[in-house]
Amino acid sequence: MPPLQFFYEAFKFSYQALQANRVRTMLTALGLLFGNASVILVVTISITSRDLILDKIRGIGSNLVSAYYDAGTQDSAKADADYVKLADVEAARRQLDGRIVAASAVINSTDRIVLDGRERDVRVIGTDEFYSQVRNLKLLGGRFFDPSDIALRQKVALLDERLAQALFGASNPALGQVIKIHGLQFTIVGVFKERTSTFGQSELGDTGAALIPFTVQRFFEPVERVDPMYLQVRAAEDVPAVTRSLAELLASRHRQGARYAVQNLTAILETASTVASVLTLVLILVSAIALLISGIGIMNIMLVTVTERTREIGVRMSLGASRRAVLLQFLLEAVLISVGGGMLGILAGVAAPLAANALQDEVRIPVSALSIGVAFGVSFVVGIVFGILPANRASRLNPTEALRYE
Repeated sequence: MPPLQFFYEAFKFSYQALQANRVRTMLTALGLLFGNASVILVVTISITSRDLILDKIRGIGSNLVSAYYDAGTQDSAKADADYVKLADVEAARRQLDGRIVAASAVINSTDRIVLDGRERDVRVIGTDEFYSQVRNLKLLGGRFFDPSDIALRQKVALLDERLAQALFGASNPALGQVIKIHGLQFTIVGVFKERTSTFGQSELGDTGAALIPFTVQRFFEPVERVDPMYLQVRAAEDVPAVTRSLAELLASRHRQGARYAVQNLTAILETASTVASVLTLVLILVSAIALLISGIGIMNIMLVTVTERTREIGVRMSLGASRRAVLLQFLLEAVLISVGGGMLGILAGVAAPLAANALQDEVRIPVSALSIGVAFGVSFVVGIVFGILPANRASRLNPTEALRYE
């Protein structure tokens, strides 16, 4: 008999046997259905969560490096002299030109503004025209600062979305309004928000802030103190080198022993990526255990099937079926159960993220083609590995004894 016809005959007998016990076949396949669906969903969820976390971190600022003076226990006289100055920001722009896109200074303060009929402390941040770029801010209305606002010390302000809503009920009504900061009247020229929430951990806080030109802000501060200085590095691979260069620049411009915290997001990104990878591995191992249990279930059912069909096996052998044909038939039965359940699991695993994408637009959930291929391959391997023992037992039955089996 030609190999192809031999395989076809074995496949036909296997399919007919499974059709005769549909309920048992479906229940056995359920394990692979849930196992494969979990593999795909685990990989999909891990990829989505990893990308979401990394995008959120990158959203704080692209290739961002920050620096500020770490005062520690220094007395105020030394600390005043050691603070990062506007001159340091200019020096960074000159010396790191070509390696950075922009550098920005932040001078923090607070002022009392009337909110909801009573005065409240509000963050007032003196900064420049580069701040919106390095901090990756989203403009909701109006405009950001331009160079003339800084150079001419214009009394203009931008409000954080939360502060604009607290003062005027919405973003658009705030534009063109005048508010009093430090006793001076400032015209609101723009409303913005952070693209990625920092949960109150940035200089903008969690209750809203007002931005004004640092050339105006500096006159209301007893000591010039840039906290922090921000750099946007041109190339991601250059972030560590620029971080070291900025630390060396600040050390060279201030007294020996002054300490400066120069940080970037690279370490956070690497940590988040590592955590996501470990989480993915753990979840995949859990799914693998589910598949292992499903495989043991298939082997158990097939062993019971061999026992139940002992007489049938004896009849087939007495009619001329070879041991190889019996082996192939039972092995194919195990593979068909495994692959059939696996295919249903793949469909279920793919349908879930596709349905989620159709129902919402905020987070796009990718479907990993690799996870589909792995799930299918695992189904096939499970069928072979856990089907070989029952198939081998069936093929080794003695035809005479099998015919007498009741």
